Amino acid sequence: MPGVSSSAARPSNRPSARAGFIPEGTRDVLPPEWSQREALRARLSACFSAWGYRGVEVPALEFASADHPQDALAFKLIDSGGQVLSLRSEFTTAVGRLVRSRFPQGPFPLRLQYGGRLWLRALNSELGRLREFNQMGVELIGVQTAQSDAELLHLAAAALETAGVQAQLEVGYPGFVDAVLEDAGLNGEARAAVHDAIDRKSGADVDLLAAQHGLSGAVRGTLHALTDLYGGPEVLDAAQALSPGVRAQEAVAHLRRVAALYGGPLLFDLGVSRRYGYYTGLTFRAYSAGLNQPVLGGGRYDLPGGLPGAGFAVGLERLMQALAPVLPPEPEVVLALDLASARAARAQGLHAELAWTDDWGELRAFSAARGIRRWVSDSPSGLTFTELAFTDLNGAEVTL
Repeated sequence: MPGVSSSAARPSNRPSARAGFIPEGTRDVLPPEWSQREALRARLSACFSAWGYRGVEVPALEFASADHPQDALAFKLIDSGGQVLSLRSEFTTAVGRLVRSRFPQGPFPLRLQYGGRLWLRALNSELGRLREFNQMGVELIGVQTAQSDAELLHLAAAALETAGVQAQLEVGYPGFVDAVLEDAGLNGEARAAVHDAIDRKSGADVDLLAAQHGLSGAVRGTLHALTDLYGGPEVLDAAQALSPGVRAQEAVAHLRRVAALYGGPLLFDLGVSRRYGYYTGLTFRAYSAGLNQPVLGGGRYDLPGGLPGAGFAVGLERLMQALAPVLPPEPEVVLALDLASARAARAQGLHAELAWTDDWGELRAFSAARGIRRWVSDSPSGLTFTELAFTDLNGAEVTL
């Protein structure tokens, strides 16, 4: 047909914005979940504030940098001046920049909390295949002691209790794995590959790497022992016996001090070595029954310039998943027939929508569709509530 391009004439299998599609890895949030999530956000923020963690906000746009830990996964864009920018992909780096520029002299320890959205270009199975998601978290900057590590464990437990989530804290120490590998004589690419295999607890890959790099039977046995270092306090005894090196022994001693200061139940996973180059000390995660990914995680790191820091982040979408079976129902909403009754109903703690018309038939149809079962009006004697009855498909009268 004249005036119609061939590409326009052919149907396309690509999602169309007009058809209501959204990009993969994103999602719409509907009113019930939104209100529950915002209430959860407020409770967590209040919990952090009660522990002395003051709120900050950092830009969603950052200067792109190859040194950023998530640079390869970040969304990139170019501004009008040709500068390459990226969407915020994690909070710790952004908060660290804020600390260096706004609080160069502290006072330390500096306790900060944050919250907001993050974006990742690549789908990430650890985040439930989301590329846009919400986090809240805290950072404890400028101190590096067993007491400060224990504080974060206590605060993580308090946050989970505030949210109403039952979860188990698991503690790791990636530097311990690195120290054992160093003591075993592993260096360079071999050490990096073994780190990955141990973190995945893949005994088969450990054997393959041991064969490739000509490792002795004793070293191979040590590597397999690392993959099994999971459990209660007895794990620390096994770890202490695994390697006599100074770094390894110091790591175990630090974990013993933190566990004693925390005083609560902890699981230890000393085979965790993921991102061992980033974390400089203790790491921890919290797992809730029914979810195979953590609802909370964090650890100790160094900011550029050597300033010590530690913190954790809570994934709100993950936390909502854990809470789904016990979330309360939505509060009742009434329809107020006039402004005075709406104000009075809200003053009594009710949620009130305001009538927009005098057509009662239209109001009844809306109330049935919306699930509103009571109307409220003002009278000299006070608020008057009218229970609504509707007809079901069989013609029977029902009250919502």
